[in-house]
Amino acid sequence: MSRIAGVFAGLKTQGRAALIPFVEAYDPNRETSLALLRGMAENGADIIEIGMPFTDPMADGPTIQAAGRRGLLAGASLHGVLGLVEEFRRTNNHTPLVLMGYLNPILSYGVEKFCADAARLGVDGLIVVDLPTEEADLLLPDAGKNGLDVIRLVAPTTSDARLPLVLEGSSGFVYYVSITGITGTRTASAADLARDIPRIRAATSLPIAVGFGVRTPEQAAVVAQHADAAIVASALIETLQRENVDAVLRDVKALSAGVRGARQKAA
Repeated sequence: MSRIAGVFAGLKTQGRAALIPFVEAYDPNRETSLALLRGMAENGADIIEIGMPFTDPMADGPTIQAAGRRGLLAGASLHGVLGLVEEFRRTNNHTPLVLMGYLNPILSYGVEKFCADAARLGVDGLIVVDLPTEEADLLLPDAGKNGLDVIRLVAPTTSDARLPLVLEGSSGFVYYVSITGITGTRTASAADLARDIPRIRAATSLPIAVGFGVRTPEQAAVVAQHADAAIVASALIETLQRENVDAVLRDVKALSAGVRGARQKAA
């Protein structure tokens, strides 16, 4: 069983959802990213997403775009991101790590080599935002050969007819982009989630994680009542910009408490 599957299986027995915070690699430097990864794992993160900085992040809102630019200016590369994972794994071999980014850097690195190196150094899953379903065979064979989960994105505009095609070959969990548009702009309502999550569950047995717009412990708790995980990104990057690593970890702890208590409150 993969680390990601193991986490969700364990949480199912506990009757709670997961918290998945996001770190943009090398924002504003490598040392800060490593401190965030270690601290998030110690303060309630069940899975951690790591953003791979890219020059043309078309799905990202201004907050994550700016973080990516800072990361690139600090020297981020795919080799550097994998090195960050390798160092994290020296002290943590249980928290799943998912790399999120775009296809072009992976093609430049070499898909076969990237998947082999990522798996060897401790990556558990990949989210490639701009990989079309129709071209998933660019990545799926090498990812599968190396035991990497390929996590697909589903949007409110994904039709019932297209859902099975989009999710074919996916594993780990489904990333539900709960709003139309870019990251960090607004949040799906409880009514939106109550309408949309059952539709996705009808098409897959994979856990469903909700992202794009989840910012507060209260919003994370609403997500946790309907889905299997809440993903928080832009809000944590903004906290880091305004304050420091300790403030981000304080927010992660609060978000974790919101997720953990959500279903008990609902009951």
